[in-house]
Amino acid sequence: MTDDLLARHRAVMPGWMPIYYGEEAIEIVSGSGRRVSDASGRTYLDFFGGVLTNMIGYDVAEINEAVQRQLATGVVHTSTLYLIREQVELAEKIARVSGIPDARVFLTNSGTEANETALLMATNVRRSNQILAIKNGYHGRTFATMAITGHRSWSSSSLSPLNVSWLASGDRLRGRMAGMSAGDIAEAAVDDLREVLATVTAGDVAALIAEPIQGVGGFVAAPDGVLGAYQKVLNEFGILLIADEVQTGWGRTGEHFWGYQAHGVTPDLITFAKGIGNGFALGGVVGRASVMNAVPAISFSTFGGNPLSAAAGNAVLDYVLSHDLQANAARVGSILLDGLRALDLPILAEVRGKGLMIGLEFVRPGTTEPDAAATVRVFDECKRGGLLVGKGGLYGNVIRIGPALTLTEDEAREGLAILVDALNLVDAEARIG
Repeated sequence: MTDDLLARHRAVMPGWMPIYYGEEAIEIVSGSGRRVSDASGRTYLDFFGGVLTNMIGYDVAEINEAVQRQLATGVVHTSTLYLIREQVELAEKIARVSGIPDARVFLTNSGTEANETALLMATNVRRSNQILAIKNGYHGRTFATMAITGHRSWSSSSLSPLNVSWLASGDRLRGRMAGMSAGDIAEAAVDDLREVLATVTAGDVAALIAEPIQGVGGFVAAPDGVLGAYQKVLNEFGILLIADEVQTGWGRTGEHFWGYQAHGVTPDLITFAKGIGNGFALGGVVGRASVMNAVPAISFSTFGGNPLSAAAGNAVLDYVLSHDLQANAARVGSILLDGLRALDLPILAEVRGKGLMIGLEFVRPGTTEPDAAATVRVFDECKRGGLLVGKGGLYGNVIRIGPALTLTEDEAREGLAILVDALNLVDAEARIG
């Protein structure tokens, strides 16, 4: 049945849509807690959560009940041309936790759409289509968001409605920042920003958009404080700061509720999505009222923040706060990070991340040369061991770990054991090879 579904998928879906595990692709048909089952009946511990989206896990009573209550009204959609109580309540909560005074919220269907909206607002405020973006970043798959995506594998077109200037990433293994200390990276980053502003822009730049931790880029992050150092320079020119928190928000890093808070800044705009819907299509922008209100024409979202997804979002955010999932991410994430950092394997160049956002970068032993093949082997061995993880990185050589924030300590140790077995096996193969 799975093979037939794979063939049907290939026959009707575009070829550029990736699907994990190739000929052994799985169909996930049920889930509970942090576990999912495929069509053959095999159960897996899920350490990727639908790309960091199933943030509370599967089959969560509080979310199910909120959605069922809304379904029982018979109203799934009305559009934002009418008052939507669930949307207003969710926006109020997001504004309160955003850290932005007098915030306004606009709800969308996805992170891509959220980033498009933030770009619309920033370019209107500044009357400029010039944007600063960071190499190795990812912000979406639409025309403008591809233009600010500094990751070759995800850039499907060189055409752009924006004039984009690029800043160096915080990658400490290779590139401009390789081998630098945290302090030196911060200094180099500021020098890079000033050089870019002085040389390749017309001066009236609209905004810098940055992920506090680069998601698709393989969970690469500049040292804490770099966004703060950037903002001091940005403020000299009136340039806005957009924090793309699609993957880092809602307490996932453990240290803070938002990734930007590690940097001592207050963004003008924050974009969010993924986890806030726990699988329901929901994203948005929260920001300063003066920026959010800058759109000079009528605009709205037909489906964004509809009664059903907003009901789910309210239940998700209530659950995150009432169960202090940020603290759980810090506690349980430390089990994984400590266990992985204790390994001394030539194929494993770096274990990085915060909380329940962890990246493992693979190289050819004795070098910094990316080893995508070893990454795929670890990826496949994890699946054979009953663990689902993600992949990413500029060179396809990073395992991405982003479990539900409800992950228990026992589940963390269980997943860690499977990971360690896979890593040791693939490392041994590399030594022999």
